[in-house]
Amino acid sequence: MARYTDLEAVLARLGHEAEPPGCFAMMQPEFVEYAENEAVTFRYPVLETFANPRGSMQGGFICAAFDNAFGSLVYFATGSMAMASVDLHVNYQRPVLVGDTLTVTVQLKSLGRTIAHLTGDAFDGAGRLVATATTNIARLPSADSGRG
Repeated sequence: MARYTDLEAVLARLGHEAEPPGCFAMMQPEFVEYAENEAVTFRYPVLETFANPRGSMQGGFICAAFDNAFGSLVYFATGSMAMASVDLHVNYQRPVLVGDTLTVTVQLKSLGRTIAHLTGDAFDGAGRLVATATTNIARLPSADSGRG
């Protein structure tokens, strides 16, 4: 299994560049590593704009960090952005404070013809577990397949 620490190499492997959606770019992710068809890791800064009144990253932004990583892994594994989340379950363990980082690693557990199942873990800058997540993503027919 190939491992990549350079996002440009991953995109080159796919044969094309994809413009990340605004919801992904807005969170300012740092690509850490991709283990081909197995896992991807991103690091996100915990910015003031992501904070709840207690000064910790709002749960919805933690969920979005997982969602962005899950979608990226399915894209890297399939080369297609034709997908939609079926469900996304997040369990929160501890807060992550403004100024810290949130590192999200997600794993591809199964990749079927129509559904991908993934799990993930998020850690703060000290390596403490912040949250876990699971998702199922529907693989949709692409527009160029003649069915979409």
